[in-house]
Amino acid sequence: MSPSTIAKLCCPMDKSDLELKIMSRDTNGDIVEGLLTCPSCQRYYPIVYGVPIMQPDEYREQQLEKPILDRWGVQAALPATTNQ
Repeated sequence: MSPSTIAKLCCPMDKSDLELKIMSRDTNGDIVEGLLTCPSCQRYYPIVYGVPIMQPDEYREQQLEKPILDRWGVQAALPATTNQ
């Protein structure tokens, strides 16, 4: 995914701007792997094969994301959610 496209994204939970950490790029300069983080709500959204994974917390599976985060050396956890 191109950096200019990623710059247009916001946190789906609170609409804050996201911070980007690039892990790898392809030969065209597009982002292949990276991590988007929200400084406001502390959520993270990995970029895998150029696709940002921005699902709501209740649909995410941390055990699937953990190997990717471990490979990058990133310690991250989804915020605790409350069922109302």
